[in-house]
Amino acid sequence: MTTPPIHLPDAQTVVKTGTAYARDLAERVVSTGLQAGLGAVVVTRPFDLSMWEAAGLAGIAASLSLVKGLAARLRDVKNSASLSKGV
Repeated sequence: MTTPPIHLPDAQTVVKTGTAYARDLAERVVSTGLQAGLGAVVVTRPFDLSMWEAAGLAGIAASLSLVKGLAARLRDVKNSASLSKGV
């Protein structure tokens, strides 16, 4: 009985995929941080919200992240939520 061969990607594919993932991840972390900060500044100051109300601003950050991800679908690459080219 023979074992079927295992097909692994070559090193170039792994490095390229790792680089694309790192760019995608970095963009998402930075953009979510900026979106959360913007949501907190825009909503808490004018309305003098409490800590618990400010904690609810996570929903605003999530909504902005969703809009960004949906807008990314309008770009060339349809299978990524990233706005970076080549991801």
